[in-house]
Amino acid sequence: MSRIGKAPITIPSGVEVKIDGHTVSVKGPKGTLSRSLHPSVKLLKDASHLTVALANPESLEDRKYFGLSRTLVANMVEGVSKGFQKSLTLVGVGYRAAVAGNDLQLTLGFSHPVVHKIPQGITASVDKQTVILLSGPDKELIGQTAADIRGYRPPEPYHGKGVRYSDEVIATKVGKAAGKK
Repeated sequence: MSRIGKAPITIPSGVEVKIDGHTVSVKGPKGTLSRSLHPSVKLLKDASHLTVALANPESLEDRKYFGLSRTLVANMVEGVSKGFQKSLTLVGVGYRAAVAGNDLQLTLGFSHPVVHKIPQGITASVDKQTVILLSGPDKELIGQTAADIRGYRPPEPYHGKGVRYSDEVIATKVGKAAGKK
């Protein structure tokens, strides 16, 4: 069985968890999240902990949802209590970003500005026109939004220009060498 799935999830103070069949709802100071879990997984709640259990522990097919379900619920609890952040950096001459209402306007070297709609539940801010900070309670949504923004202009391998995660390291390649005459 999964070692991750066996670990109990501590419910911090100020966080409220409701279990309705296979649907779990978590409410906290940063927001409310809800998710439907796989039918082979049961979520058990006591005073200050959540535990994940399998409906049929002998089934090899059902075991693959054990650790996954525990991690998803743990991310929900952490998201509504502390929140998550993802930072992107724009590298390139003239590359910049700005937040206008619910849109993120990106200038990435195209003939037109790229406008990205910020999903409901995510807060975006821009620092120094080249650093984008995404924050919110839903880890999956933040990661997907960051990946979508990075997809407009992924870092290229020769100069490293493009949109990259702040902690990402780009291994640059050597350009073509000048030939001998």
